Amino acid sequence: NMTVRRGEVYGFIGQNGAGKTTLIRAVSGLISQSSGEIALFGKTGAREAGAARKRMGCIVEGPAFYPKLSAEQNLEYYRIQRGIPDKGAVKKALETVRLTGTGKKRYNQFSLGMKQRLGLALAIMGKPDFLILDEPINGLDPMGIVEFRGIVQDLNRKHGMTVLISSHILTELAQVASTYGIIHAGKLVKEFSQEQLEQETSRCIAVH
Repeated sequence: NMTVRRGEVYGFIGQNGAGKTTLIRAVSGLISQSSGEIALFGKTGAREAGAARKRMGCIVEGPAFYPKLSAEQNLEYYRIQRGIPDKGAVKKALETVRLTGTGKKRYNQFSLGMKQRLGLALAIMGKPDFLILDEPINGLDPMGIVEFRGIVQDLNRKHGMTVLISSHILTELAQVASTYGIIHAGKLVKEFSQEQLEQETSRCIAVH
């Protein structure tokens, strides 16, 4: 069993192949689980879960963008496609992920960090209550990781988004998460809070 509570940043930890992405795909509706039950915002039925997913934003693997369009043009395409009525949603999303200065620069000229932030902008454009990020810091340099981390913290603290973020790097998740779950070979082996993590990893000197 795995529980992500409202308002928290849940760090989902496991080695490559442990089952992180498979679970995230099932939660986001990209695949159907072979057994068990998924409850989203308290809703478990297929129809109810489908409606609940409209309150979610996800980055699962790499989002697809048009290489010759700018950040704004790509987001505007998806805004229209998804039926988001707020015409200011694109500008707000770009401001949130700190990509307003890219102008007419094409997506295929973006750095990896910029591409990851544009994917995040797409995920939050509909103002989701629940944000799922599948290994979003993979391949980023240290500055890119720090910048991405700051954006996630702002989304959680300033905008009240609940966030599930997966990684195989516990030390990085420890910078942002309030709760953790460790998955191994498809099974959740442990859940613990930030306070419990600090207690279990604290250093001390034993004097005999």
